[in-house]
Amino acid sequence: MNTAPTFPGFGEHAPLDVAPGTLGFATQAARGPSFRARLDAFADTAAAVGYCSHPIKLNGSSMTVDTTTGEVVSEYHSADAPMGQLYRPCGNRRADICPACSRVYARDTFAMIRSGLLGGKTVPETVADAPLVFATLTAPSFGHVHGIRKKDGHKTGGTCRPFDRAKVCKHGRSKSCMRVHTENEPIVGSPLCWDCYDWDSAVVWQWHAPELWRRFTIALRRALASYLGLTDTELKHAVSVQYAKVAEYQARGSVHFHALIRLDGPDGPGSMAPVDGDTLKGLIESAALGVEYLAVPVDGADVPRKLAFGVQVDTRTVSTGLPGSVADEAHSADTLTPEQVAGYLAKYATKSTDVDPAAPRPHLSRLTRQCRRLADRAATACRPDGFEPEEDEDGCVCGECINSPYRLLAKWAHMLGFRGHFSSKSRRYSVTLGRLRTARARFARLAAEAERAGEPLDVADLERRLLADDEETTLVVEGSWSYSGTGWASNGEKELAEAAAARAREYAQWKAGQKAPRETRR
Repeated sequence: MNTAPTFPGFGEHAPLDVAPGTLGFATQAARGPSFRARLDAFADTAAAVGYCSHPIKLNGSSMTVDTTTGEVVSEYHSADAPMGQLYRPCGNRRADICPACSRVYARDTFAMIRSGLLGGKTVPETVADAPLVFATLTAPSFGHVHGIRKKDGHKTGGTCRPFDRAKVCKHGRSKSCMRVHTENEPIVGSPLCWDCYDWDSAVVWQWHAPELWRRFTIALRRALASYLGLTDTELKHAVSVQYAKVAEYQARGSVHFHALIRLDGPDGPGSMAPVDGDTLKGLIESAALGVEYLAVPVDGADVPRKLAFGVQVDTRTVSTGLPGSVADEAHSADTLTPEQVAGYLAKYATKSTDVDPAAPRPHLSRLTRQCRRLADRAATACRPDGFEPEEDEDGCVCGECINSPYRLLAKWAHMLGFRGHFSSKSRRYSVTLGRLRTARARFARLAAEAERAGEPLDVADLERRLLADDEETTLVVEGSWSYSGTGWASNGEKELAEAAAARAREYAQWKAGQKAPRETRR
């Protein structure tokens, strides 16, 4: 007799992985409410916020009113919540800040990207036949850095920099490194010579990276128009370029862009484009290598910089868009499927800068400080030698420094100077993240209404109703809320929430493994 497999993380024999003393918060509170009541209240609240690490606490009340009758359907007061306040998820996309919320963000990003690949969620399924290229645009070199190198077809195991073994830089440091680095080494991504490395240009490039991407999209459309012999105006009626893009930090601290670039025909998503995927691949490469932007100096002691993408532009055809054809990598061991690409981009979108306050990587900390230094230089570019500002002055004496594009660099120092969106898309690529969040909120309301009425949830045409522009409901929620704070009341509560979130991720991975073919699991 075959029995269904059971997740090994369920049951008393599989406790959460928490440090000794984590439950101390409940033991201390046992002088008032009982230990069990306190723990139950925490469990209900943590589950409601999806085991968020830094939930937002609110005080207030709301009521749901039926606009057709004026009847107050329900009322909610934060004082009636299990822990006396309304807790809401923080919504942070970074996995190192909140693993639970970043996972929700990754799922939404996956759904957004996948719908633009295969259809669904208001996108026609015929979009799967469109020309599609997966492109990676990198930052240029600002100096030699330590890195993890490939060897014999593996991603690791190679010597860091076995070149120029007899050469030294002008500061007397070797230009080679014969070590084999691993991912967790703090030295990975750091310069071989800190004095040779162009820190200022690295920060300035990072600051203007969104502008380089914007110029790339313009250059690609112009390249398409030239290839088809059309003007820019005529191109709009023949083909449109749609994309989904995420930014990922490299070990050295610079971002690079991963993008899915799709061509749609004159009738929008799903219509046949006049250019195939292989041709699109070549146009992307030439457009990326031709993009330039002249960045203004930080101050009078600085120089203009001509910024561009790095020479390592990686492009891979996912779909040629030709009837009965397959991607040019389809018969290789390195084949990319649409689901894999969507998973890659969703994972990249939740990565952080790796600037861990507890154990920062030295070169990333240096980039953070460099952002603040350049911001200070930009804010005081006109200050004469020996000038000492008053306490209420920022150091500018001309009144024009406020127009410097680098004045806000300090605000983005924690992001190493990158101020762009980590996940973005063109207007007609697919459904938006905001629409997916609205659909999730609508589903929660529909489920609550069905439970209140004692009836099963009506799933007929559910996706269309959840993603509709206008919600089909006569209920309106009115409320008044005030911010009370952020985070759990103790480190013990936070650790329990994160342990439960980790177990939920393990369960999701186990469940996905059960759905995979048996041959894949072997």
